[in-house]
Amino acid sequence: MKSVFYRKKLLRVVYGFCLLVMSCNSNTPETPSISNQIIQQTDSIPILKFIYPYDTTFHNNETYIADQFDFPIGKPNAKGYYDAQPFMKNNHLGEDWNAVTGGNSDLGDPIFATANGYVTDAKDYKGGWGNVIRIVHKLDKNAYPYLESLYAHCNEILVKKGQFVKKGDQIATIGNAHGIYYAHLHFELRHEIDMPLGGGYSTDTTGFLEPKVFIKKNSKQ
Repeated sequence: MKSVFYRKKLLRVVYGFCLLVMSCNSNTPETPSISNQIIQQTDSIPILKFIYPYDTTFHNNETYIADQFDFPIGKPNAKGYYDAQPFMKNNHLGEDWNAVTGGNSDLGDPIFATANGYVTDAKDYKGGWGNVIRIVHKLDKNAYPYLESLYAHCNEILVKKGQFVKKGDQIATIGNAHGIYYAHLHFELRHEIDMPLGGGYSTDTTGFLEPKVFIKKNSKQ
């Protein structure tokens, strides 16, 4: 799994270098977009413009390009929920969203797509992850940046791999990883897409964004 991931990264760098050389010969200004806000938020994002397999996918389905983001629970602004374990608390790579009513009161509550995108994974990983959904979001028609949103511990999965979704579509219900935890949504945003699933905790935040910060900057609210 890791070797495939690193081969993909190498190919992206090579393609990115070619695009960078080509762009040096162009004086066409870039249109400001949501993608620029990602680059401003973290210095760890590469500047090279990559070519992804999803370019063709979204080129043929441009209405699913993401232009705004909402919270995945209590849409659009997480009303009735709170972040019980924020990003990087205890080296947490996501956010744990719980209903303010506590306990398992949110078991079965709806989970929504945070933005327009393409479902790349939707299955039961068992163990501490439980049911997981991963969605890739293309941020700009003419630029490289992509994000990936990850929704874990789901009770019921309502989408399939290969399906397009719109912001606010219900994709799952809040679960407890088959009884391992109290019900909640573990939610991640990644600017390195298609990374290994990982463990949900690490001191290394490479490839990850703080969800609340990004969503608040890129929401209508």
